[in-house]
Amino acid sequence: MEKPLPEPAPSAAAQEVAERFRSLVDPDDVASIRQTQHLILGRLQDSNAVLTHFNEYSEQCFAEVSSDFASKTRLLKSMKADLDHIFTKLRGMKSRLAATYPDAFPDGAMSKTMDQRPDLESPLD
Repeated sequence: MEKPLPEPAPSAAAQEVAERFRSLVDPDDVASIRQTQHLILGRLQDSNAVLTHFNEYSEQCFAEVSSDFASKTRLLKSMKADLDHIFTKLRGMKSRLAATYPDAFPDGAMSKTMDQRPDLESPLD
C-alpha cells in the first residue's frame, strides 16, 4: 500500500485569490441565503412527511376497497351478460311476432322499437 502524498501548503497567491472571492460576497447576504435555504428545507421535509403519510393512507384504503371493486365488477359483467341475453331473446320474440302478425305492427314501427338501447361500448363524444 502506498502512503498518500502530503498535501502541499496553499501558496500565498491561492490565499489571496480566495480572500478576494470572499470579499466579493457580503457575509450578511450569505447568512440570509443560508437561513432561507434552512427554512425551505424544513418546509420540504414537512411536505415530504405529509405526502408519505397520505400515500400510506391511500395504499391502506385501496387495499380495503380493491376486493369490493373486483366483486362489484364481476357482478356488473354478469348482469350485462344476463341483460344482453334477455334483449337477444326479446328481439327474437319481437321479430317472430312481427312475422306471425304483420298487421299488428304498422310499417316502420318494428325498426324503431327493435332495439332502442344505447351502445354502452362506444366512447361518448
